Amino acid sequence: MAKVSVYNMEGKEVGTVELNDAVFGVEVNEHLVHMAVLQQLANNRQGTQKAKTRGEVSGGGRKPWRQKGTGHARQGSTRSPQWKGGGVVFAPVPRDYSFKMNKKEKRAALKSVLSDKVAMSKLVVLDELKFDEIKTKKFKAVLENLKVEDKALVVLGERDDVVIKSANNLPFVQTALPGTINVYDILKAGTLILTKDAVAKIEEVYA
Repeated sequence: MAKVSVYNMEGKEVGTVELNDAVFGVEVNEHLVHMAVLQQLANNRQGTQKAKTRGEVSGGGRKPWRQKGTGHARQGSTRSPQWKGGGVVFAPVPRDYSFKMNKKEKRAALKSVLSDKVAMSKLVVLDELKFDEIKTKKFKAVLENLKVEDKALVVLGERDDVVIKSANNLPFVQTALPGTINVYDILKAGTLILTKDAVAKIEEVYA
């Protein structure tokens, strides 16, 4: 099992914690990680893009000129795709872009990105994260104490509105709970910050 340091909110090391290799020490499966990211992005698409085909644009009922003898190419409608104001060939229509991955694949992808954060030393474990009041400055001070300079995903053991609201005004910080973490958000974050409670719950669910 991998051992990582546990820090307090002042950035001082206060102990160590052993991470379960079944969750934080698996071999990275790049294909499943890629599929998980594609799935999340595809499932987020609205799929409301729409353009009109020649059968849906208004007008164009009359033949613009007679079939022969004008010197022009024959035309049946001014709403054909080659005309200005005409319909679109193979126009896009509203559709559902989502696709499914089975549970084993999703779990394997999540374990892969968690293990990658550990291997890259981009995972920080906090003994606890609590504030007496909603204060963005305090949350920012914690990140500075931990020397986190890039985007951070902070995973709490349980919902704490004071902590969540303290982080809301920091554009480079995202908060989550063990049950809501996903591959895409972990990959986007430069540093993954977990409380000890969050580590225990993640291992309980995914081990």
